[in-house]
Amino acid sequence: MNKSGLWILYKKELADHLHSKRFFIVLFIIAITGFSSIFAAGKGIVEAIGKQESDTFVFLRLFTASDGSIPSFISFMSFLGPFVGLALGFDSINGERNRGTLSRLMAQPIARDSIINGKFLAGVTIIALMVFVLGVAIGALGIIMTGVPPTVDELFRIFTYLVLTIFYMSFWLALSQLFSILFKQTATSALAVIAVWLFLAIFLGLLINVLADFLYPLNSTSTLDIALKNSKMKLYLNRISPTTLYDETTITLLNPGVRSLGFVSQEQLIGAIPSALPFLQSLMIIWPHFVSLIAINMICFTISYIYFMKQEIRA
Repeated sequence: MNKSGLWILYKKELADHLHSKRFFIVLFIIAITGFSSIFAAGKGIVEAIGKQESDTFVFLRLFTASDGSIPSFISFMSFLGPFVGLALGFDSINGERNRGTLSRLMAQPIARDSIINGKFLAGVTIIALMVFVLGVAIGALGIIMTGVPPTVDELFRIFTYLVLTIFYMSFWLALSQLFSILFKQTATSALAVIAVWLFLAIFLGLLINVLADFLYPLNSTSTLDIALKNSKMKLYLNRISPTTLYDETTITLLNPGVRSLGFVSQEQLIGAIPSALPFLQSLMIIWPHFVSLIAINMICFTISYIYFMKQEIRA
């Protein structure tokens, strides 16, 4: 691989993103929704602290709490994360092809794989920049509102959450880039990735519920074993969706009281003392989810890479 060619294309794509109106529109939407949720949660937390109701893990509750009128910050990121990846990648390849610049780019003395690698790395960099800047800004606003600085454990959890969010958004970037290679029209690739997003986020859960209730019907005569099989089937099949993996991971990370993501029997609860888990223990619980998000990123990008390398590009 020509590293100089990759670096040149990476800088070009990075500059194109940073100077595009699309980037500022996406950043504006994310920032407005994020700050709105943090401000609403911060008001409720300040009132709770004033009444001496709770003062534990205040900084984490900025990201997970909601006043009822506005969803929490993690809910916004779970919903808007795919939108960011879609906006950055749905026309990355077919847009160049339709403008006639892809063939001219291929005529330059650079390796073909530098094009796909440079575009993906530039998109991931933009996502990382957006996520970390927003995370720092929201953290600063939280400290100003509550007057409570984060502990070391909370800092580790928030940093891990931001890294996880980058992988989550990068998956949708890789998926939208794949559709940009598969379809010649930008509108078609955008509609395709939106359809996949809606299916995984909404309709997959509905289909799984119907399937589980059909195989293990619940009624007044159902046994405990049938009820457990029904619930386990819904839980495991829902984890096919990256949104479910992301939601379960963020809840475990930002809520130290979560001790398990599976089913816990009554016998396992005997003798258990309700307490917050240390950061490393929470990380062990979510590690399979974390690895799964990284794996689907790699799989999706690998498919894009192979298909792009075999694709015929004409002037």
